[in-house]
Order: sequence, then C-alpha cells, then structure tokens
Amino acid sequence: MALNVKYLADADQLLEAGDYSQASERYWGAVAEVLKAIADDRGWRHLTHREVRGTLGRLAEESGDDDLRRLFSIMESLHANFYEDWMQPADVRTHAGDAHRLIEKLLALAA
Repeated sequence: MALNVKYLADADQLLEAGDYSQASERYWGAVAEVLKAIADDRGWRHLTHREVRGTLGRLAEESGDDDLRRLFSIMESLHANFYEDWMQPADVRTHAGDAHRLIEKLLALAA
C-alpha cells in the first residue's frame, strides 16, 4: 500500500496548489490502491475498474457499511473530474475529506 500513501500525499499537495483535476485523480488512485491491496490479500480479482468496484461492493456487504458505496461513488466522480475538469474547487476540497474518510474505513477492514 505504499502507493496509497504517496498518492494521498500528492493529492493533498496538489489540492493546496490549486491543481484540482490532478488532485482528483490522485485521490482516486489512493483509494484504488487500497482496494487493490485488499483484493490481492483476499485472492480477489482486481485488474479492471469493474473488479475494483466489485471489491468495494463485497467489502460493503461484509461490513454492513453502505457508506462505503456512497464514498466510492464520490471517488469515481473525482476520477471523471481528472478527464473533464468540471468540478468546482469547493467540491474537490470537500471530496478530499471523503477520500481520507474512505481510506480510513478501508484500512480498518484490511487489518
């Protein structure tokens, strides 16, 4: 999960620098890396976006935490923002907190 830590730090720095589309993609990457690590540890496939989303779904069912689904959908919006750059800066800043919250929840499930 070393990439997760790097991507999250990069995202926070890019956010502070006002590079919202790049920050958005790093937040997505940080979450995706945690999900891929969990999937790998559990022997689940995680090569495609669909499989990463499937990992999230399995974890939400396993934990009973439907907030995981909501937060992951926000991360997908951040991923799209990298390509389209349509999100307002205030939204990216708000969703940065959502990324941190989701990663905390996922790391607790990984332990």
